[in-house]
Amino acid sequence: MLKLHTQIDENSGFCFGVVSAIEKVEKALAENTEVICVGEIVHNEQEVSRLLEKGLKTIHQNEIQKISKSVIFFRAHGEPPESYQTAMKNENIIIDATCPIVAKLQQRVKQAYENKEAIMLFGKKNHPEIIGIIGQINNQAMIVESVQDIEFEKLPGEITIFSQTTQSPDKLHEIVNFMKENGIKVKIHNTTCSQVNGRTQKLKEFCRKFDQILFVAGHNSSNGKVLYSVCKENNSKVHFIACVEEIQKDWFKEKERIGICGATSTPLWLMQKVEEKLKSF
Repeated sequence: MLKLHTQIDENSGFCFGVVSAIEKVEKALAENTEVICVGEIVHNEQEVSRLLEKGLKTIHQNEIQKISKSVIFFRAHGEPPESYQTAMKNENIIIDATCPIVAKLQQRVKQAYENKEAIMLFGKKNHPEIIGIIGQINNQAMIVESVQDIEFEKLPGEITIFSQTTQSPDKLHEIVNFMKENGIKVKIHNTTCSQVNGRTQKLKEFCRKFDQILFVAGHNSSNGKVLYSVCKENNSKVHFIACVEEIQKDWFKEKERIGICGATSTPLWLMQKVEEKLKSF
């Protein structure tokens, strides 16, 4: 036995938007034999598998038109208007779990568009949240993931910028400052989620307390990639794992202190399983 000292980060795990979505889908699954979710309900393979066993079916957004007279679930990331239109046209029952913060962001972007403002979105180009946002404004927005994506020759003299809710505020300001330095007038809307980004400082402090860190997240989690980089900056010994099976015993030494943390899409039960695995060594 290695007798590892383990601790789960109390600030890690589902954000309130995901908690609400999971609660809504479990209620729907208790009342229906099948619920069809547009896209993965959460970017975590283990949680998706758990809900699959309960009757949750996942489809791609472009498959909505094939579904009729069924129960369709819109996840926390939000959907463009045409998703609602198509679902209703085909006589489906819609359960809308769009995060209130994402819904508010959609409305703010729509208002800016109606005010004839030139809009830039800071986020992942193919992320479902971004797809839902640009759908509000007929896809009329520039999307950038970093300063390298900015095409100055295509920019007007004034830009209104919004951020995907799970992006880094520091990187947002880096983009804004870069544009200002190059003569662009910027109207900034810091629409990152305060609950999500408030975790960053706490995560830094958590990671510094341990010999090693196990960061638990889905491989396709955007927030997971952001928070994993925070861990790496504050502890050189960080392992990114998606499931218990990826843990290797030879990573650890006798009586090491191991911190366990995760993304906003990481369920607590999965981090608890990781801790149980470590205690079995």
